[in-house]
Amino acid sequence: MNFSELRLLRPDLAFIAHWVRVQSHVLDLGCGDGVMLHYLQSDKGCSGYGIEIDDGQIPLCVAREVSVIQQDMEAGLAMFADNAFDTVLCLSALQMMKDVEGTLREIARVGREAIVSFPNFAYWPHRLALLRGHTPVSKSLPYDWYDTPNLRCATITDFEALANEVGLEVLERVALHDGRPVSMLPNWRGSLAVFRLKKK
Repeated sequence: MNFSELRLLRPDLAFIAHWVRVQSHVLDLGCGDGVMLHYLQSDKGCSGYGIEIDDGQIPLCVAREVSVIQQDMEAGLAMFADNAFDTVLCLSALQMMKDVEGTLREIARVGREAIVSFPNFAYWPHRLALLRGHTPVSKSLPYDWYDTPNLRCATITDFEALANEVGLEVLERVALHDGRPVSMLPNWRGSLAVFRLKKK
């Protein structure tokens, strides 16, 4: 898979991919169908593993020749040594964790750097839905309140405070909308928050 193909398929991942260095050793937590690792392996010479719990996604990873471990990442990353990876990815998965703080601490332990993305709950249509008395439903939060896998709602400001608390330094912080960076009023206009982090 080349960059143009990734950008057509997932513009958010295409933006994030430029933060991963060539030939990095990568762990992708909640890797889904493996498209990000497939791109990083084929176009940037990276190696690594994906972790995914969904039975339906595992064959898609295997078809893309992505090394995937079927496991609940909240069970911990004890199989990996400290600093085992150059970069740990946790893309649009952290909001599904019961123990976000514990997961972030494990990410910081096994990776030299981390890239984390999540739906920005402060995005203006989400605020408007709440003002109208409804739980937000949008492209970045596509589920109704009664069937959502999302357990946590965070804003860009919320996450930055937690990252600091668990010993992570924010290297870069970007709000995306349709895969493109939002510079003006990012916590209001960005539907997806993306952070590049390292240990302090």
